[in-house]
Amino acid sequence: MGKIAFIFSGQGAQYVGMGKELYDSIPVCKEVFDKADEALGFSISKICFEGPEEELGKTENTQPAILTMSIAAMKALEEEGIFPDYTAGLSLGEYSALVCSGAFDFEDAVKLIKKRGKFMQEAVPAGVGAMAAIIGLKEEVLREVLAKSAHAGLVEAANFNCPGQIVIAGEVKAVETAVNNAKEAGAMMAVMLNVSGPFHTSMMEPAAVKLEKELAAMLVKDMKIPIITNVTGEFVENSADIKAALKKQVMSSVLWEKTINTMLEAGVDTFVEIGPGKALCGFVKKINRKVTAINVENVDSLQKAINKIKEVEQ
Repeated sequence: MGKIAFIFSGQGAQYVGMGKELYDSIPVCKEVFDKADEALGFSISKICFEGPEEELGKTENTQPAILTMSIAAMKALEEEGIFPDYTAGLSLGEYSALVCSGAFDFEDAVKLIKKRGKFMQEAVPAGVGAMAAIIGLKEEVLREVLAKSAHAGLVEAANFNCPGQIVIAGEVKAVETAVNNAKEAGAMMAVMLNVSGPFHTSMMEPAAVKLEKELAAMLVKDMKIPIITNVTGEFVENSADIKAALKKQVMSSVLWEKTINTMLEAGVDTFVEIGPGKALCGFVKKINRKVTAINVENVDSLQKAINKIKEVEQ
C-alpha cells in the first residue's frame, strides 16, 4: 500500500483570485479565510480574491495569503477523509506543513508568517538583492560558477528544487555575474527571477534574528503527521527542533529535491500539492516520473484529486 504526502506551495505561486471558488462553495474553506481575516485584523481574503496584484505581491501579504489559501484547500481534503502520511512545504510552504502536522495552530501561524514576510522584506533594501533560476547544470558545476562569481559580491545557492534546477540568490551584481557564468558553463537557461529579495541566503540573517524572537513566543504542539524540513531534507525528529529549523530556514538553502527523495524512500507514491500553482508537481515528476502528483487549488482540481486518491486507495 502506497503512502500519501501533502506538499505545500511556496512564494511566487500566488495569483489574484486564488481560493475564491473554494471560499464560495465549501463552508470549511470559507471558515479558514474568515479566521485569517480575524487573526490578522485586515482582510487577507480580499487581497487573495481581488488583489490588486502589487498588493498581493508584497512579501508580507503574499506569505499569509498563500498559507491561508493552502490551509483552506487542505481542509477541503480532510473533510473528504483524506489525510497524509507525511508532509512538507517549499520555503514558506513549510509553515502550511507545520499546520498540517498539528505542530502549529493556524491562527498563530498566519500571524507569524505575516511578520516573517515583513522581516524578509526589511532585511535587504529594495534593489540590493536578487534571485535567478539556473536550469541544466549539475550541482558541482553550479558550485564552481558561484565560486567564480564571488568577486562580484555575495551569491549563494538558495533552492535545490529538482535535478538540473537550482535557484541562486545574493547581491544583484553577483547574481547577474553568476547568470552569465552559468550560461558559459553550459546552462540550458539562466534567468533573473521577479522576486523582491535574496531569500534563503546569509543576507537574510537580520530577518532570522527577528523571527527567532517571534518564534520564542510560539506554542509548538506535538506533531500528528511527520514533517520533513527544508533545512536538512530529513524528518524533524521532535517538536522541540522546529523553532531552530525555522530560524535557519530563512537564511539557508531549501533542499527540496532531498525532501522529496526522503519521502520516496519512506514509501510515498502519491504527492498532493496544496496551494496555488503546480510548480511542486513539476519538481516531483522530474525527480521520479513513476509517482502520482496532483494539485489542489480550486473546486475542479479538488474533485480530480479526491477521485484520483480514492482510485489509488482501492
